[in-house]
Amino acid sequence: MTGFGRGEAEQNGYASVVELRSVNSRYCEVSPRTPKSLNERESDIQRIIKTAFSRGRISVFVQLTDPEPDALPVRVNRKAVENYKTLLEEIRESAGIDEPVKLEALLKFSDVLESIEPEQDTEDDGWEAVQSALEAACNAMQSMRLQEGMALKNELQDRLSGIQEKLREVERLAPLRVTSARERLRDRLSEIIEEGRLDRDRLEFEMAMLADKLDVREECVRLDSHLDQFQEAIASSDPVGRKLNFLAQEMNREINTIGSKSNDAEMSHLVVGMKEELEKIREQVENVE
Repeated sequence: MTGFGRGEAEQNGYASVVELRSVNSRYCEVSPRTPKSLNERESDIQRIIKTAFSRGRISVFVQLTDPEPDALPVRVNRKAVENYKTLLEEIRESAGIDEPVKLEALLKFSDVLESIEPEQDTEDDGWEAVQSALEAACNAMQSMRLQEGMALKNELQDRLSGIQEKLREVERLAPLRVTSARERLRDRLSEIIEEGRLDRDRLEFEMAMLADKLDVREECVRLDSHLDQFQEAIASSDPVGRKLNFLAQEMNREINTIGSKSNDAEMSHLVVGMKEELEKIREQVENVE
């Protein structure tokens, strides 16, 4: 199901913005894009999103603002500076050089500046802001998808009603069609029977077999049951996308069987109408979580 959600949060001096974008997918696929400092948190981001959503290809965009964005990742090693300065002054005196020790000479020693390793607590503080923003984004996208889901539910119910109306008409026509086929067969073979070229008992048996091949009552009952289960599923608040997809496949199977048993133009037209409605349902089911 498509959707968008945005969340913002501030924690411990950190500011975070998270945006989620979702497109249709049968499974839940999460693609996070985060700052390097959050690379180790990607599994946590995926876990939070997969807890909130069960379907959709979801892109995650995370921004994290450091409370001291201009701070350098290095600092002066004062002890090393003092030791090198003392050493250089001793060299200057030993060499009889009057020129004082300059900054350029000290900077040639690499360890007068040392890297600042981020503390674990600082990383956790930044994650708290991201987590709050991520949860807010999930809530926003859930709200948007809920609104879309209500509209989708109404459309699915309309499509189901269309299939049910056509199914009621098929059930009305089915017995008449069997009777009509039996009468046509009897009329065509009556002359042959009178001439003694066909056994009457054999004819009755063949007519019974024909009636059985044309009988669609079982298929209609099963299709009716699938329609009821579909209605119950879309009324549920639980994720039902995969169940709806399965029911749509079963409905398609029953409609195809009814179509294969149709030897009547009116019934064939009704079957085509049911297939059209079902195809719309199957397209929309891909949007259901």
